[in-house]
Amino acid sequence: MTLQDAIEALWAKRDEVDLRAKENFTTIAEAIDGLDQGDYRVAYYDAEGSVVVSEWLKRAILLLFRATEAEVSVAGPFEYRDKIPLKSGYEALGVRVVPGASARWGAYLAPGVTMMPSYVNIGARVGGGTMVDTWATVGSCAQVGERVHLAGGVGIGGVLEPPQAAPVFIDDDAFIGSRAMITEGARVGAGAVVGAGVILNPSIPVIDTESGEEISRGIVPPWCVAVAGSRAKTYPGGQFYLPCVLVIKRLEVGERHDKVALNDFLRDAGVAL
Repeated sequence: MTLQDAIEALWAKRDEVDLRAKENFTTIAEAIDGLDQGDYRVAYYDAEGSVVVSEWLKRAILLLFRATEAEVSVAGPFEYRDKIPLKSGYEALGVRVVPGASARWGAYLAPGVTMMPSYVNIGARVGGGTMVDTWATVGSCAQVGERVHLAGGVGIGGVLEPPQAAPVFIDDDAFIGSRAMITEGARVGAGAVVGAGVILNPSIPVIDTESGEEISRGIVPPWCVAVAGSRAKTYPGGQFYLPCVLVIKRLEVGERHDKVALNDFLRDAGVAL
């Protein structure tokens, strides 16, 4: 029986068996260790660029919550009480973690990740060279690529249930501006720059300002600059404005983000990074 088969079997009889029993807990822990070490991932792109969700790994996380009780732990001056232990061994991993930052066991942090006082939840994956800036959060199962910058206060939403639900993807080389909220399985393409305060989820239209056409719902295309906007909608009570995301500039593929140049461009456009 493969590990996936064993997890699926436990899930099918989760209300009937003792998940704390040694054999069962060992099976669950093996799956979580695989996530923690980067051997497994909750979701990935297939050859056609579609998101594939490894539902059995989400089920392993949900089983872990059932199989554990909250315990008190101490890290320096900080006290915690949680069902899941904190991630550890950062020096061996080649990860920089500033005091006040924490990640849960079952979150993968690749070498070169920097965590300012921030948080990464179980099942999430953060690629090498990525900066998780102050008060940014990476929710459960979110997939963040390499060389990404999550600016201060960014919220990358988590998705655990239902197990088939796709998590948020932030692709390589993206920049997510301060206080932006990317949730509910939304996607930001490689090299994209998302402005401060943008709210992106599958119900938010993404509009090309050159053509005025709606490009997608909840997906910012690669190598572009996208900012928060609004568009009018008429109701019986009058005209009101609903949030949208505006693509205001296309970047050359592989173009590195020059923050000074971007700030100059955005200032001319009347928006902030």
